[in-house]
Amino acid sequence: MTNEYDKNWEQMQPILTIDANDSINPSDNEADIVWHELQNVYRTKRVLSAILSGYEDTEGGGIGIVYYKGHRIVIPVSEMALNLEEQAGYGNMRNRQIRIINNMIGCELDFVIIALDQEAHSVVASRRIAMRAKRRRFYFPNEEGQTRIREGSKIQVRVIAVGEKAIRIDAFGAECSIVARDLAWDWLGDARERYYVGERILAVVRNIELDEKTMEVKLSAEVKSLLKNDLLEKIKGCKVQGTYVGRITDIHKGVCYVHLGIEVNGIAHTNKANRPLGKGDMVNFTVTHLDEKKVVAHGLITRIIQQNIRG
Repeated sequence: MTNEYDKNWEQMQPILTIDANDSINPSDNEADIVWHELQNVYRTKRVLSAILSGYEDTEGGGIGIVYYKGHRIVIPVSEMALNLEEQAGYGNMRNRQIRIINNMIGCELDFVIIALDQEAHSVVASRRIAMRAKRRRFYFPNEEGQTRIREGSKIQVRVIAVGEKAIRIDAFGAECSIVARDLAWDWLGDARERYYVGERILAVVRNIELDEKTMEVKLSAEVKSLLKNDLLEKIKGCKVQGTYVGRITDIHKGVCYVHLGIEVNGIAHTNKANRPLGKGDMVNFTVTHLDEKKVVAHGLITRIIQQNIRG
């Protein structure tokens, strides 16, 4: 049986920690342990990851908010690496910043701690520095002249924003958008129906442009080559003069692009529903011709089943 002396002795023993020359007092509570870890991370400049939980306006400018093991960490907008040059002409700077960050809330991001306040236990971090460090590690040649990511590489990426026509990804410190036609073999009317912020997906690097002076990386990527393309198999089950339910994914110059319920892509040049059509409408689609070379069913829209309510 353990006596009182043994218990006291055990409480006095230092805890063996993962990081060298580190120590944790057994009496420390969880918050103290996390603060101790953040101090070590600040000293070693290690990259951490957390979910972007919110955005706040302050007197000094906007800040992104993340929580690492329950501890609040702020990232100034200037350190968020928002790629505002891609948003040129879309309103004033502040509104653009707020719009981009709001779209990113819920995504996982990397950051490096750049300032600590010992008394207030406040932490300031930089996503910009963390992304630069990741780009240097994964895209630029090492001492042996090897790169970890190159054209054709299959990589896991983070979805940091999702729109109707595209998603935006963070690929090891480099961001890029992937448009709907590169996300799926079938016609995707709204990327938000299949992807969400914070998701991790697989992608293929299509092209990389490096700038060794600025350590910037221009990247293009796609997803659909990793997915099974069974459109040809499915279109063989589609019958001429057959009528199928479908959803209009796009309308261009009067031509309707329809994703049929039998998972076949359809094009309709004629509308016999006697009502204007809109994107997202559920319709009846009658097949008049099958183009197996382009893997598309041609036909006409005969009825509107349900109109999409648009604001």
